[in-house]
Amino acid sequence: MSKKASNKGSVTKRALRLYHSYNPKYFPLFFLQTLFRNAAPDFNLWMSAEVVTALYEGRAERELYLLAAVTVAGNFLLNIAGAVLKRVVDTQLEVLQYNEAAAFNRKTLSLDYDKLENPEIRRHRRKIVENSWINDYGVKFLRWRVEELINQVVNILFSLALFSEMAVIIGQAPIKWMELLIFAAIVASMALNIRFQSRSARMSAEEAQGIGEMALEENRLYFPLSGMDSRIYSQSKLKSRLREELRERHRRVFSRAANTFIRGHIPVVFFGKLSELSTYMIVCLYCVTGVFPVGSVIKYVGYLERIKGSIGSLFSLNRHMKENEPFLQTYLDYFDINNDMYQGSLAVEKRSDKKFDIEFRNVSFKYAGQKEYALKNINLKVKVGERLAVVGMNGSGKTTFIKLLCRLYDPAGGEICMNDFNVRKYDYRQYLSLFSVVFQDYTLLSLPLGNNVASAAEWDTVKAERLLEEVGFGERYAQMPGGLETPLYKKFDQDGVNVSGGEAQKIALARALYKDAPFIILDEPTAALDPIAEAEIYSRFDEIVGDKTAIYISHRLSSCRFCDKIAVFDKGEIVQLGTHEELLSDVGGKYYELWNAQAQYYTEKQPQGGETAVSGAFG
Repeated sequence: MSKKASNKGSVTKRALRLYHSYNPKYFPLFFLQTLFRNAAPDFNLWMSAEVVTALYEGRAERELYLLAAVTVAGNFLLNIAGAVLKRVVDTQLEVLQYNEAAAFNRKTLSLDYDKLENPEIRRHRRKIVENSWINDYGVKFLRWRVEELINQVVNILFSLALFSEMAVIIGQAPIKWMELLIFAAIVASMALNIRFQSRSARMSAEEAQGIGEMALEENRLYFPLSGMDSRIYSQSKLKSRLREELRERHRRVFSRAANTFIRGHIPVVFFGKLSELSTYMIVCLYCVTGVFPVGSVIKYVGYLERIKGSIGSLFSLNRHMKENEPFLQTYLDYFDINNDMYQGSLAVEKRSDKKFDIEFRNVSFKYAGQKEYALKNINLKVKVGERLAVVGMNGSGKTTFIKLLCRLYDPAGGEICMNDFNVRKYDYRQYLSLFSVVFQDYTLLSLPLGNNVASAAEWDTVKAERLLEEVGFGERYAQMPGGLETPLYKKFDQDGVNVSGGEAQKIALARALYKDAPFIILDEPTAALDPIAEAEIYSRFDEIVGDKTAIYISHRLSSCRFCDKIAVFDKGEIVQLGTHEELLSDVGGKYYELWNAQAQYYTEKQPQGGETAVSGAFG
């Protein structure tokens, strides 16, 4: 148990306080609903006993009709109230579940980016999801147990209140040895029944854990396999074999679980029936001796059985709560993860001239858990209005450079300065607002097009439409029936429009421009396109950018020839820096090597055997 959890009390109490805070209305309303739901069977037991007694005693027909009318009317009112409360409670349950999911997602989104990408934290987050797949362990399991606790407590309170009549009558009657023996049998059989119930439940829970883990294995087997991979690599045979192995393992596990359940359940049934028999004996004994009226057999046996069942359930409930605590601790530990990135306090100056010069000064960085540095001793200055290209092979450190520039990570060594101040001193949110980035793995939301372009609830229609036209999306936009109100994709709206990969890239580019930030960064968002199409998009985008500082990241050298400066990355270091012409003139340099390695893919063989560079790719 974490120190924080132990200071605040038990894990279950702390988790319950957190879960209750997601919707404080739910549990009180559930308690109210339970009162009406449990009142119905107790009311029927009472009225049934009265009707039987009235019939046995030969009371007047009018009184019998009155008892029947009261029974029907009482059930009608209780059912109406229960139905209304059930609808209210179901609505509040949806609110509770939505708020819990929102809180979990907010915690994830609030984490520092280095923690968001940390493998240990990602495994932690996945573990919480997987725990919910094993018998819904975690907060959902906690909610069920609290609901069960409320139900059993209300049931005991109702039964005890109505059973008080029996206690008063018994207290007035002389106690005999036979009655004491039967009472002792009831208590003993009830205690043994509770003991074996707990033992059986524990054994069943252990088997359920194994079944749940096997279900996770099955999910992991099916989920990652795409239809294309399955067909191209003939994975259907492999999946069939693995399915058969899983089925055989499932059969053995379920068979063992069934045997365990039977062994544990036999004494539960035996002592349960013994307790029930003892209850009937004591009530019938008092009835035969004239202490109780004949209808009380129905009433008092029913109350006694409900009390005993509820008490037994409370003992099992306590064990279930303990069983769920490790899963709740995992959930709480995730919320206990603290952010440690310094947020800064220096306000970013609002400049109409967008004059923000950024300099990397001997910057090094390595990812958590990695021995090798992703970047080593980077020195580079990006001047306002400049066009910088960052090129290199995959894994050379280009994207890591952008993550540090945008302060998604802080350097392990050296410093990054803006206008001669360490960027860590600037207010974190204000510093982030300086950048518009289109990453390789950009995402569009299943929301209207206008929301995707503006990244906000409201948008400037004229501005959004102009930018969509400028990035080449105008023709497709003209076909959209709702304009900027047109939802993207069909996840939440059947009238949504699916866009192609190329169209999605153009929307992402328009989104970057809409923000109107001083720095525009393209981190290989067009990597799926052919080199010529990529070069055309980069060239068009460069015209739109205007006086902003633009940084283009690509492993294709041809796309960035127009830039003022090209930084060549190799194995986490900047090995060359200069213009296209300057770098190409160094025949021994990395840029020259990469240029010639790529050029062979963009040349056309002439009939005479000569080669001609493709126009548009290299000029």
